[in-house]
Amino acid sequence: MTASMGRNQAKAYWTEERLDSLRSFYPRFKTEDVATILGLRTEQVYAKASQLGLAKSAEYLASPAACRLRRGDNVGAEYRFQKGHKSWNKGTKGLAGVQEACRATQFKQGQSPANTLPIGSTKFDKSGVLLQKVTNDPGNNSKRWRAVHELVWVAMNGPVQPKHIVVFRPGMRSNVLEEITIDKVECISLAENMKRNTRHNLPPELNEVVQLRSVLTRQINKRMKDYGQEEHR
Repeated sequence: MTASMGRNQAKAYWTEERLDSLRSFYPRFKTEDVATILGLRTEQVYAKASQLGLAKSAEYLASPAACRLRRGDNVGAEYRFQKGHKSWNKGTKGLAGVQEACRATQFKQGQSPANTLPIGSTKFDKSGVLLQKVTNDPGNNSKRWRAVHELVWVAMNGPVQPKHIVVFRPGMRSNVLEEITIDKVECISLAENMKRNTRHNLPPELNEVVQLRSVLTRQINKRMKDYGQEEHR
């Protein structure tokens, strides 16, 4: 298993091979390096090592790699303020000249930074979704920038109802402004969105089983409904 796959997992799966590697590597190497080797997050390695009662070896604790874990080295002492040291700005609090210099560089009320983008500007978020600026009002940044595919749907249908979200239809995702059109987006419930995302995270063979089960469930529900209507005739 690769490091990237392990780091995307919410839960660590401790196989016998992983446990043997942990017992071997944890006492002798940095925990971050052990996590990379095992394809897990550092906190997952710490937690399992604590559960198993594992500890760093004396050789590791004596090595430079141990850093802050080393005892008696007074690590970082050279970077600390020494006793009696005076800061460069001691005694300047409240001086008129300092206050005036600070005021000269402060933003005035209603003033925007020089790099403020105009309304209508676009950018990408961390996941690659195309965003468009809709206002310069102060407050949460999510109110100033909205997903373009959501804006397209709202322009045609009005506000998104509570507990719903606008998403791309399957296979139609795009971050090109001209390609994001109303026929490529839809509004679904948060519950449906969770089902879709959960299913897509499964291995291909299990994903196919889930899809087939959904089709079967719909057919069963339809037959039961039809049967119930016939019974009441």
